[in-house]
Amino acid sequence: MGSLDGAAGSGSYKRAAAAPAPVPLPRASAGGGAAARRPGLRSRLARFLLVDKVDYLQWIGTAAAFFFVTILVVAFLPGSLVLESPTMLLPSRRASAGGSRTDPLLPRGLENGEGLAFEPTRLREKWGRERREEAESLAELGRPVNRAGARKPRLALVFANLAPDAMQLQMVSVASVLEAMGYEMKVFSFEDGPCSNIWRTIGIPVEILPVDTKLLTSVDWLDYDGILVNSIKARPVFSSLLQEPFKSIPVIWTVQESSLAHCVSDYNSSGMIQTLGGWKEVFSRANVIVFPNYILPVMYAALDSGNYFVIPGSPAVAIQADRFVAKSYDQDVRIGLSLGPRDFVIAVVGSQFSYGGLLMEEAFVLQALGPLLQQYPSENSTQTGLKVRILTGNVTDKHRMALEAIALNVGFPRGAVEHVAVEDPDNLLGISNLVIYGSCLDEQSFPSVLVQAMILEKLVIAPDLGMITKYIDDGINGLLFPRKNIAMLTQVILQAVSNGELSVLGQKVASVGKARAKDLMASEAIEGYAVLLENVLKFPAEALTPLTSGEIPLALKQEWKWHLFEDVKHLYHMNESLTDCKILHKIGEWHTNRKDNPRSSTQKIDEAFSAIAWNEERLNGIMDAKMKLEEEELKERSDQPHGTWEEVYRNVKRVDRMKNELHERDENELERTGQPLCIYEPFFGEGTWPFLHQGPLYRGIGLSSKGRRPGADDIDASSRLPLLNNGYYRDILGEFGAFFALANRIDWIHKNSWIGFQSWRMTARKVNLSKNAESAILEAIQTQKHGDAFYFWVRMDQDPRNHANQNFWSLCDAINAGNCRLAVSESFQRMYGLQLDEDLNSLPHMPNDGDTWAVMQSWVLPTRSFLEFVMFSRMFVDALDAQMYDKHYQTGHCILSIHRDKHCYSRVLELIVNLWAFHSARRMVYVNPETGAMREQHPLDGRRGRMSIQWFSYATLKSMDEDLAEEYDADHPERRWLWPHTGEVMWQGLYERERNMRQQEKERRKQQTKDKIQRIKKRARQKTIGRYIKPDDAGRLNNTRTVD
Repeated sequence: MGSLDGAAGSGSYKRAAAAPAPVPLPRASAGGGAAARRPGLRSRLARFLLVDKVDYLQWIGTAAAFFFVTILVVAFLPGSLVLESPTMLLPSRRASAGGSRTDPLLPRGLENGEGLAFEPTRLREKWGRERREEAESLAELGRPVNRAGARKPRLALVFANLAPDAMQLQMVSVASVLEAMGYEMKVFSFEDGPCSNIWRTIGIPVEILPVDTKLLTSVDWLDYDGILVNSIKARPVFSSLLQEPFKSIPVIWTVQESSLAHCVSDYNSSGMIQTLGGWKEVFSRANVIVFPNYILPVMYAALDSGNYFVIPGSPAVAIQADRFVAKSYDQDVRIGLSLGPRDFVIAVVGSQFSYGGLLMEEAFVLQALGPLLQQYPSENSTQTGLKVRILTGNVTDKHRMALEAIALNVGFPRGAVEHVAVEDPDNLLGISNLVIYGSCLDEQSFPSVLVQAMILEKLVIAPDLGMITKYIDDGINGLLFPRKNIAMLTQVILQAVSNGELSVLGQKVASVGKARAKDLMASEAIEGYAVLLENVLKFPAEALTPLTSGEIPLALKQEWKWHLFEDVKHLYHMNESLTDCKILHKIGEWHTNRKDNPRSSTQKIDEAFSAIAWNEERLNGIMDAKMKLEEEELKERSDQPHGTWEEVYRNVKRVDRMKNELHERDENELERTGQPLCIYEPFFGEGTWPFLHQGPLYRGIGLSSKGRRPGADDIDASSRLPLLNNGYYRDILGEFGAFFALANRIDWIHKNSWIGFQSWRMTARKVNLSKNAESAILEAIQTQKHGDAFYFWVRMDQDPRNHANQNFWSLCDAINAGNCRLAVSESFQRMYGLQLDEDLNSLPHMPNDGDTWAVMQSWVLPTRSFLEFVMFSRMFVDALDAQMYDKHYQTGHCILSIHRDKHCYSRVLELIVNLWAFHSARRMVYVNPETGAMREQHPLDGRRGRMSIQWFSYATLKSMDEDLAEEYDADHPERRWLWPHTGEVMWQGLYERERNMRQQEKERRKQQTKDKIQRIKKRARQKTIGRYIKPDDAGRLNNTRTVD
């Protein structure tokens, strides 16, 4: 029952404290001896009236008072609260009694104790479905997949700034626990601040994005397994995360501000549909939107796309309470609330939600406070020491009038009971002596207003709801009363107040409550983030598995990291400082302009927030519209020549050819033609643009026709290789799609003797070629220093995935779920028709001689050698596809990945160039990307006897290529076959057939010419009918004759 006689609360969860819980004191009040002397057995009505005997007049008075209060409630209660129940359905959750049907969010009746329910049903169903499908798919593979665990899982934490606030304190506390669990993290921020030193103190590096960063932030987000974005103001990072190739990275966005929710209605009323649509787009991009309480999901219902999640608990309430204590202007607050300096103030607080039983609950609380008036005998309202202030939201005049009538009926003087705006809870709680939580609505999290009151060392009296008994032990850090017997509240209040002041018991309980309140929900919040990461993130095979949420030591998660913020706590500011909708509009407009006009990506971040000359912009727009209208009118008035559709078609084709010719003759193309090397940078999506080079030595090649740089001399790989229009093969081939597209009729596009490739990710990691390295490679090519060599500048032993410095095959297995050698072995068996050993010892030898290998597809070699490598790669990829396609296309799983992966065997292809270069007897030369210094790896002299040249020689590969081409050309097999779609199909018979066809076409044209001449010669000629003879003189003009 939660009575005063029990030392511990009825909740099953007890908060851990540094010191043992104090022994509860006796509940007898010092001045209320009559209450202690009452007999134990009395009727309920007698207990309600707090008297020993009930006579006839008391019965009549009680009944009259009851009916009077009932009539007032019915008469003055707003009709909308009585006649209809508010309905709100959030896509993120379903609140249902049976669990199988979808019900709207309805305020429940107080008689059954039920309340609001927010359940992220969609997210939980999605996570459960993914786990089931993954288990079934892995079981169907028939081969085990293993996790090598070569590196820690990596997380990126993104902030708008590093100013000390509640968000920083919470995320520092969470990151400290995540680091102990095995995560590796890095902080990114658009502005520096005092918290940067705090992050470095706990061992997490900080990178400040410079103010001149383009709208697409130059960070390779693929290096991270997940991204935690914090604050609404960090939205600019989504300019990159909304683009390929970063769309698939898990994003968890923590939103603690309510400012945007207030602006949504303004956007709708102002017709700013585009701005509102931009916010909806970024909200739907995040995998999970995390809120610290259950009121924010309701406020942001207009932007909900089914990804809302609540992790209760935030230090914001504690920081706000500390700020109020630091201000210490108690007297001014009392004057503002019409309170005297010696008034005993009782603050009545409740749920953040509005519902029909609110006035009824307030009436019950006032009725319970009635007997307390006996300790304040004065009838003059200006001298009465007991004042009740009810913290509530927007109330109607009817509500206020009804409450005033109830208060007067109970016995309160006029003015003793008043409402206080919910926007100002700090002042009320700061000057109150006692806080009563009057709502019996069973919610899902502990009320933040009670946390704030406990931090301010106020005695808290609350009903024994489940979410309250979880954190309040009756008689230890708060007082409880049974919600089903609200009349017991009077007894609890009389025990807490003695002689008009807070009793000794109340003071001790309030003191204990303050000690526990600062970290009241820290454990649940920190553990909530750990559980969320377990459900959202999918780690690759080379990543270590972090500890689970159940393995976190209690000492790490039971409190916020207050000690790290001692030096900057005077700089605290709350997240709610972002209340100006204009700032939010500029952030949304910035993203929209970037999306509509890709060329605007050269603008700076600070320009997006600079002052805008709206009048000048409006005048410029009007002038442009007038000029455009005049041009259209002049164009309509001018004579337009009309022709046939054939002429129009020829004119259009001629203009296109002229454009292409002009495009091919720009400066970069002219310089590129005269140099021996061209390095191509494969890319997919606008997110890679900041990492691509501009210059004659480099040229981009887009894997898709979408996302190409405007005005750049990039190659459209999908137009050269139609296979790349298939998203499945575009993702799974990766850079090899660019290789195949370039090799397909390479003379049409590449006219240099050497060819190279560089991954845009190397530019992001700052290991791309410097000017010195570029000059060194060009000099080595021109002087033929190493002959037919394979130059590379990204080392395997320095790869982040290779912490243990593993050998070639071990690293390949580590990043491919332990099945790299198995996949390569089966592919070679399909290619060469061999039967290799089951123990995989017959694979081509890749020595561990102290030298290194190439990774990340960044290398240079002769164009002729490149075509030979592509010839080998096409057959190897076809063999891989033959063994992986069926299961991977249907389920998304393959033996080379632990989780669903659209890049199944791309990591095997990343390393296969080393296999070809080593066993085809190419010199392998490492180039230092900074200095240009060169060092040969695996020298040819040491390779003798260890190379499988017979399988990688040009003659063998050419013979196999022609056999496949002949099979395709002659038989036209109907089976699914990838090889013909990856490049040219050519063999000797095809050459002869084409030569014969050309000869036949030539003979046909000659025969047509002869036939035409013969027809002309044999054409029948008509005889002349007559001949005109000119008259001799003018007088005989009309005389003519015909001569036969």
